[in-house]
Amino acid sequence: MLLHLVAEFDLQRDVVPWLAARGWAAALDTSGKSSALYVVNVERNSKIIYTWKGNERNTHIGLYDLQTKQNEHLYMFERDLRIISCSVNYERTLLAVSFRQYTEEERVSRLLQSVSKYLTLLIEIHPINNVRVLKAVDSCVQVQFLYPVEGRTNSTESRLLLVSEDKYIEQFDIHVAEEEYKVVIQNSGQLPRARVADDLIWAQWDMMEQRLFYIVPKESRSTLKCVQFYPDESFNSILESHLDISVNDTQLKLVNFGYDHCQDQDVASKSLNLQVFTSKAGGLCVCCSLASDTPDEIRYSIYFLHKGYNKTFTVSLERTESHQLKEVAFMNLDYYVAAYLPGQFLHLLNIEHPDLLCYSLFLTGEDARIDMLQNCSIQSPLMSTVLDCHVGSMYAVSISDSALLQFLQNSKQDSERLAALHCALLYFRHTEDLEMQIIWWISENLSTCHSFDPIQEFIIASLYCRMCPETHNLDKLLPYTSLLDWSGIIPGVTCATDIISLPVLEFQNSKGFWEKLNSNLESVKYAEPHLHYYSNVLRREWRNLSEEREERRATAYLRNIFENAKKVLSHLDTWDSEERLVPLFQEEDYQQQLLMGLMVAQLKDHLMRHLQYVGKKKIDQIVLDYVANLLNLVHRIMKEVWRRYQLHSCIFCFDERGSTGEFAVFHIMSRILEAANGMCMPLPPGFHTLHFGLGVRCLPLHTLLHYIDTGVLHLTETCVGKLLKDLDDTEKNEKLKFSIVMRLPEALSQKVRQFWNHPINANFIARKYVKLLLEKLGNRQSSSPIPERLSVPVEFLPLNYLTNMLAEIENQGVHPYEKQDHVNVRFVEETALKHTMTFLGLKYS
Repeated sequence: MLLHLVAEFDLQRDVVPWLAARGWAAALDTSGKSSALYVVNVERNSKIIYTWKGNERNTHIGLYDLQTKQNEHLYMFERDLRIISCSVNYERTLLAVSFRQYTEEERVSRLLQSVSKYLTLLIEIHPINNVRVLKAVDSCVQVQFLYPVEGRTNSTESRLLLVSEDKYIEQFDIHVAEEEYKVVIQNSGQLPRARVADDLIWAQWDMMEQRLFYIVPKESRSTLKCVQFYPDESFNSILESHLDISVNDTQLKLVNFGYDHCQDQDVASKSLNLQVFTSKAGGLCVCCSLASDTPDEIRYSIYFLHKGYNKTFTVSLERTESHQLKEVAFMNLDYYVAAYLPGQFLHLLNIEHPDLLCYSLFLTGEDARIDMLQNCSIQSPLMSTVLDCHVGSMYAVSISDSALLQFLQNSKQDSERLAALHCALLYFRHTEDLEMQIIWWISENLSTCHSFDPIQEFIIASLYCRMCPETHNLDKLLPYTSLLDWSGIIPGVTCATDIISLPVLEFQNSKGFWEKLNSNLESVKYAEPHLHYYSNVLRREWRNLSEEREERRATAYLRNIFENAKKVLSHLDTWDSEERLVPLFQEEDYQQQLLMGLMVAQLKDHLMRHLQYVGKKKIDQIVLDYVANLLNLVHRIMKEVWRRYQLHSCIFCFDERGSTGEFAVFHIMSRILEAANGMCMPLPPGFHTLHFGLGVRCLPLHTLLHYIDTGVLHLTETCVGKLLKDLDDTEKNEKLKFSIVMRLPEALSQKVRQFWNHPINANFIARKYVKLLLEKLGNRQSSSPIPERLSVPVEFLPLNYLTNMLAEIENQGVHPYEKQDHVNVRFVEETALKHTMTFLGLKYS
């Protein structure tokens, strides 16, 4: 089961023993069908209000505090009533109650037509004192006290919302005063009131943020509005959004205004099943269950208002027993919105990144089962909280990391793997153990993922997760995936996407959620995908600079690039001062440092364009952290793989063949290199040396040379130099050395050939030296004296002529191998004589 539920409150566990201890338990109906004990409301400060019938069929109202785990008796009516709604103010001095006095049949039988059907009371309960009638009407009324900022001292004012079945909402202002140790209502006449909303067909209360969402139906579409209530007792309409939702209901539907346990279930099932969810990152979603013409299909829409589009899902059900089919229930998990149909499916929809379906988890069967929620009479009054109104239990809901990893390991489809991987990295943030298990999974499944690269996703998502909390709006500028689109499907699910108009916000100097939502909407207006950093320009610039001639590399621009790379490596050293298990970061790598420095420069320019208010110093730090974290993630992968296959820190013994573990690590390193090339991502210095060393130990010669020729293996000075020095000159080793020497780039060739003292190598160097000198000769002539080349003159006219001409060129200041003093005309002459004598089968002395 992917969702983990912890019961924070349960009527049978937390209330029934308390009632029994006070002698009230005898009136409880244990048949499971009674409405004697049930929850009526959940307040903002973790207080749960419930009602029950006492021994005399009196109606009691109690309160349970989630923080103190204590029950409290609030009030008792000396008659049998059906409580509709109840709310207590922050100071617990006032209680608002709405109840039904009589049913229609009772009124007729008792000739009580003139008596109102519903009554709404305001009661002083500190201590119990006066009762004031707020409403005496034939329409149902819901009550809800507004709550101020947490931690406020006792106030003399309270505000109460009344929601009428007649489709209006009003606010009452209540002033209280202390008189002889009693808190009493000051207003002697009518309480001041203000109309909040009219003509609504649906409303939802957000208790934590003190917001009222409601829908006003219009001709062909509906309008979602939001009223924000403030601690200074003011309120204003802050949001308006048009929804393409047809509302034909005549009955008002309320969400999170308490739970009417006795409501006609048939009426409830036919009313609008819609909820609004917000996220901490400024996400705003409208979840709506839709009617379907096909009995074995379920349809629901999620309006991602902060993204400007709507997704409508149609799910083909596996089992279509009509008595089991119920409404889709929606839950708010902050990063995800859950659509749940018991016995059928659990759909976790990504709020922050809803564009690609592969980042949403669609579960069926055992994975979708939630034992504690087998019916759909649930509400989500708080983020990551579910209230099962039917049984009177409230649960904290979270995604189980162990179940998610199990799901990842058992997944057979790329869409499931990608969604689970994304969830593990971004939902759970940064945990060492989880990261290790993900790396192990990646190392085992490199060949099973066909539509995405798990290494790329791991690195990009981990970077996004680590960096984005640092700075506001950074999440809109950094990539969160390596994928640009997704063409896969989810079996049994179809999805239609429609562009919708963006919500209109009206607020001034508002912080928190509204500021984040406004920022999200602004990024949509400016074409959000184009704001994310991509490596296209980086790749082109890196390629151009890599091909620069050596004499042009000492420019100010390049010096600045390499200075950036030094800062990254220095920054990385401050994080990890212990001895590294994997032999990386132990040498310089021109190409990788060039790429590091370029990434720093280009990412800095990208952030400066969009985060000017942050400041240059902060952006410099963000960029250094980003590139250093990138290198550290590659090192982390290598470290976990190194540990798993129990490799030693030194593997550069070329006279032994590699083990099975080394071959596995070589394969993983090849995939890391492929992932890095695909993203134009720098690798830690020493990566190519380590990779080549493993290749020499693990691969046959023809495969090794093929990998070199195709760019899978990169020849480095450290590894080639060690290979030429450490391996003896057996026939097999000579073939290996010569094959590698012939493939060396010119600059690297000059540095490492000196390590191989072999006639073949000397002959090659001499030929190369002669070629370079002759190329520089051109048409220049000189009459300079010819120095003596050998102590013993050689009577071989062709060689004498060549050495005299080369000496003349050297005297003109031309020396291709300036860093290798021993490579000169004399070296060429000696090499030529040795080669000739060997060729003729003569002995050279």
